[in-house]
Order: sequence, then C-alpha cells, then structure tokens
Amino acid sequence: MALFGTGCPVDERERTWIQDSMAWLRGQFGDGPLTAPVILPTSEWFPPPFSGSEADVRAAVTRVAGYMGARPDVAVRFSDEHDHMAGLRDAYGGPARSFALGEYQRAGGAGAVITIERSNLREPAQLLATVAHELGHARLRGEGRVTARREDEEPLTDLATVYLGMGIFAANAAFEFTARHDMGARIGGWSASRRGYLTEQMFGYALACLAVQRAERQPPWSRYLDTNPRAYMKQGLRYLRGDAAARAELGAA
Repeated sequence: MALFGTGCPVDERERTWIQDSMAWLRGQFGDGPLTAPVILPTSEWFPPPFSGSEADVRAAVTRVAGYMGARPDVAVRFSDEHDHMAGLRDAYGGPARSFALGEYQRAGGAGAVITIERSNLREPAQLLATVAHELGHARLRGEGRVTARREDEEPLTDLATVYLGMGIFAANAAFEFTARHDMGARIGGWSASRRGYLTEQMFGYALACLAVQRAERQPPWSRYLDTNPRAYMKQGLRYLRGDAAARAELGAA
C-alpha cells in the first residue's frame, strides 16, 4: 500500500473486497444510481434552515431516503445514550467507550425504524452520514439483500452509501479530530476517532471505483471531499487507470 502515490491506497485484501462489493452493488441496484447525481453537501440538496430540531431531522431523513431510493415511510426515534455516557466519562475520568450514533430496525410490514443519537443533532454533516448508513441497512437488510448474520454487513452498508449517492458524507465523516485540553494536567492536544466501518483510504478507493463505474475521469463532485479522502480517491483513480482487469470487474471499459 502506498501513501498518496501511484499504487493502490488500500491493501490487496481490501482492494479485492471493495471491487467485488461495488460490482455486487451494481448487480443489486442496477445502473440507475450511476446515472443519478452524486449528492453534495450544498443548499441545493439540503436547503436551509436546519435548527437541529426533531422535525428538521425527520425532514432530512425523508430527503435522504428519496435520494437513496429507500421507502419514504421511515420512523425516526431519538436516543440520549451517547451524550449521557460521554458526560459520565468526562465527569469521572473513565475510559472512552464507543457507541453507535444510529441504529436500524425493521418494523414488520412497515418501513424502517432508525434511532438517532441526539449528539448528531449538533453536527449536520455527521447526522446525514449516520442517516445514510442506517438507510443503507434499509436497502440491504430491509429489502432482503443481506442478513444481519453476514460477516461484512456493516462495512458493506457503508459501501452502499457510496453506490447510492451519499458517499461524500460518509467519507468526510470517516475520521474526525477533536480539540482536547486536560485542565487538571494542563496538557493540550488532539484526540482522534473513526466514524463508521471503513477507513478514509477505503472510502477513497470506493469512490474511485464509483467514478470508474460512472465513466468519470475527473469527477466534479470530488472537490467536496475532505483533503484525505480526496487524495486517496485520486490515488485510486490513478491505480485503476492502469488496471484493465479491475475496470472490467467494475463493469467499465
């Protein structure tokens, strides 16, 4: 694996899985998502205002469901678990714990039920990435394409957000830095946490595969990616241009 070079930005196992999975997603959902626009973090796609209210979140969920081809009858619930546990950790100096920022459930014969952590309401971009992931579950598990027992179901769901047009949000949310200052020890610094199930490198390569499937040599939407995912995507595109077998596997010339 090379860093921002000419080689593939992911290792061989990840490369094979991403290519196989992107080809599988194309077989499952057809070419329609490849001719539809990639969804951008702009007011054209998500008109203001957004106050973070529950009504605004429900409207955003309905909008993303439409973009991803999911059923519109999505029930939305809210949870305070993440905020509550983070507060306890900060107050008592306990170890960091990881909590899902969203959860998907099937609702019998009705549409999906997704639960959103209220901590997302302060971060619209993270909220949209979380919503896209949970609606990815609705399109995969909810439509009977995979089961929860599938070993790679969660990373495949991240990959589905790429194929179904919400990959920019997912990739930009994959890694975040948070300013941290320990007042007691007078130590300043940065903490880092990964969101989702794919790394920035994997998202970058997946987006490069998507661009190849869309027959876009220089995708205009790539400028909306954060620095690292965009660099890994460009590296992936350079690699794919020299790999005819990979392009053929993805269904491209």
